[in-house]
Amino acid sequence: MKMEGRPFLIGVAGGTCCGKSEVCKKILKDLGQADVESEKRKVIILSQESFYRDLDEEETIQADMGNFNFDHPEAFDDNHCHNTLEKLKRGEQAVVQEYSFKTHSREPEYKTVYPADVILFEGILVLYNKDIRNLLNMKIFVDTDSDTRLARRVLRDTIEHGRDIDSVLSQYTRLVKPAFEDFTLPTKKYADVIIPRGADNTVAVDLIVQHIKDLLNNNPNENIKTRTRHPSESGNVSNKIRPH
Repeated sequence: MKMEGRPFLIGVAGGTCCGKSEVCKKILKDLGQADVESEKRKVIILSQESFYRDLDEEETIQADMGNFNFDHPEAFDDNHCHNTLEKLKRGEQAVVQEYSFKTHSREPEYKTVYPADVILFEGILVLYNKDIRNLLNMKIFVDTDSDTRLARRVLRDTIEHGRDIDSVLSQYTRLVKPAFEDFTLPTKKYADVIIPRGADNTVAVDLIVQHIKDLLNNNPNENIKTRTRHPSESGNVSNKIRPH
């Protein structure tokens, strides 16, 4: 029988290549969930990249030229994202599509996302939209310095995406960096937990893992939402985990 208040939805935000995915993967591994079959996992990871919207013809041309801003809030289908998260929070299955940065559209194949006790929802702007933010039980911001993020992005885009370094740097300067400063960084104020240095900050990650273990071991008759209190209350999880 599911606990009242579950699933527990955790938003993990931060700038491009700050280590959001790595933090989520480490949490999953430390909880012993990484090798569990997807439909049996108590903890799952969902990426905001699954909710990029399909681009029209003109936007596709701009994207091929490196001129479309994928870090802007309007690049996402927030309604689809909100509906999917609501369905998962009701304990129902949902389907998502992977996004192809080659075709700038969603892949035709659907992936089933099974309900779980804890959902890690990661992405650059998961704390931006108010309606989506209000669905989150805990909000995390992964805070990594800009030089490290840029170096990681250059390596990723040149090696994994086959792009030349000049186009990567141009896009970063014109679009990615301004979007981070305008849209992603301001959402840091909504975070209950801030993790400097990402997955390398093992102290912070270990504390989050322990908190999730406490949630998973919670009494079935106790509402899981009561386990995290508002930041204004003493003893809240933010004060315990924030390792500045």
